[in-house]
Amino acid sequence: MKRSWWTRFIFLLLFTCLSIAAILPTIFDFNENNNNYFISSKINLGLDLQGGLYMVLGIDFKKVYKDEVATYAKKIVDLLGDYETKAEIGKLDLADPLDPKHTINLLDPNKLKQAVDQIKKSFPGLLRITGENAGEIQFALSNVLKTQIEEQSVTKSIEVIRNRIDEFGVTEPEIVSQGNDRIVVALPGVKDIEQAKSLIGKTAQLTFRVVNDNVGLGEINTWLTKAKEAGIEYKKGEKFSNYLDKLNSFLKDDLPKGFSLAFKKTLSRLNNSVENMEPFVLNNDVKLTGDLLQDAFTTFGQEGMPIVSLSFKTRGSKVFEELTGNNIGKRLAIVLDGNVYSAPSIRSRISGNAQIELGRGNTQQILKEARELAMVLRAGALPVQLDFLEQRTVGPSLGHDSIEKARLASIIGCALVFIFICFYYKISGFIALTTLALNVLFILAALVGLEATLTLPGIAGIALTIGMAVDANIIVYERIREEVRKGVGNYKAVENGFAQAFWTVLDANFTTAMAGICLINFGTGPIRGFAVTLLIGIAATVYTSYFVGKMLFELYMNKVEGEDLSI
Repeated sequence: MKRSWWTRFIFLLLFTCLSIAAILPTIFDFNENNNNYFISSKINLGLDLQGGLYMVLGIDFKKVYKDEVATYAKKIVDLLGDYETKAEIGKLDLADPLDPKHTINLLDPNKLKQAVDQIKKSFPGLLRITGENAGEIQFALSNVLKTQIEEQSVTKSIEVIRNRIDEFGVTEPEIVSQGNDRIVVALPGVKDIEQAKSLIGKTAQLTFRVVNDNVGLGEINTWLTKAKEAGIEYKKGEKFSNYLDKLNSFLKDDLPKGFSLAFKKTLSRLNNSVENMEPFVLNNDVKLTGDLLQDAFTTFGQEGMPIVSLSFKTRGSKVFEELTGNNIGKRLAIVLDGNVYSAPSIRSRISGNAQIELGRGNTQQILKEARELAMVLRAGALPVQLDFLEQRTVGPSLGHDSIEKARLASIIGCALVFIFICFYYKISGFIALTTLALNVLFILAALVGLEATLTLPGIAGIALTIGMAVDANIIVYERIREEVRKGVGNYKAVENGFAQAFWTVLDANFTTAMAGICLINFGTGPIRGFAVTLLIGIAATVYTSYFVGKMLFELYMNKVEGEDLSI
């Protein structure tokens, strides 16, 4: 055999051994947290395969709009007061609950036009004036603002719920929006509904903690590497607070006295898993908490960039003034549920209302960040009130039955396909069977490597992939047969057969892959799971059906040189 063949064979051998090693913990059900095997991950099963908890949470936007318009009424009275136009908060009109209106009463009716102009100037695009009378201004939220509230409420609620679910220790939670007013939470393996509801609906802890910037990122990374070598590393499915406790306990002699580590987590858009953790060294002495905050809202600074304005209660104002006065030049971390949300710099002593600048750049992006931050600060908990509309446990019998039926169907289907291939293509059929077996092995190993979740649609994706792999083998083999019938020699027939089939196989898989990419980008939950297994399967199909199949054919021809091909 040529040197290039041995190179490809060694690569295949290594890849196969690694794949077998990757799926052994799944096959023998190793304990992920208590074994010495070098691979601890297993294939995660979705809610439909292992059972668990399924909940639908609804957002009451009637209440959200009512609270929002009431908040703006107070802001308008304060705004007009700054321009020497005395006003009072008037009636709230709830005739249309989805479009509540509020009235502002001016003490001097002659300043009506001046007041209306000031409101339009201060809240452009956010409010609309729905009525003007002598001394009365009626306003409502603009459609643009209501749309932003809906989008941000759902997005931030998912993020907050995700942080809380991390405390539950669920390996693969699924938290997705359903329409614009519902959130679906699926927790595989969880059975206790009341505990889950309590965890999701609890009041969050909002704290303000000073960042120790004297500790550089390089030193922090050295600590984290040291902890990792000691086996302290955040693993998917572990309670994040447990990880933090273990980490800070391990590093207590390295950390400055009175300080501890916390992280700002960035979640993956693909599967909501933690893809980045930015470390912060925070002061343990918490002087300011969320219960001293009165309000937070988005406005624009002197340079026209969006900022977040804060107002504190009387005691909170004193604490905040003292806190900022003693820490000028440092950063103040906003910590929600133990996770760092933002860490703006303190430029001067701040008394009364405070402002958080989010830097410069794309105005729309910064405005979006400012609104999300204001929403988190204002609520100190979930951005909106969530009602539990539906909750049920999916029994393990459903998953078990599904697995057994899928296993039986797979055995029957594979047996029929294998018998047909061996009967129709003879010895060459065994080469096809080898490539199909490697195909399935590589798909399962990739699921372990990517820490993807296997669901029933995912199994359907694997079945579809096997069908496509069989189809690719048939295309190649029929091309070889055509060459043999022309009287071409065996080596040339195999070479021409693979060459002529290459673009057909690639084209069919490429178009299917495009559909899979669209499903990943626009689908959610089981649809995305189906797309993930489909894309993995397509890559494995092209490699095994074409490249591995060609390599095995070269070995076969070398062994039967001078004889007819068994195909």
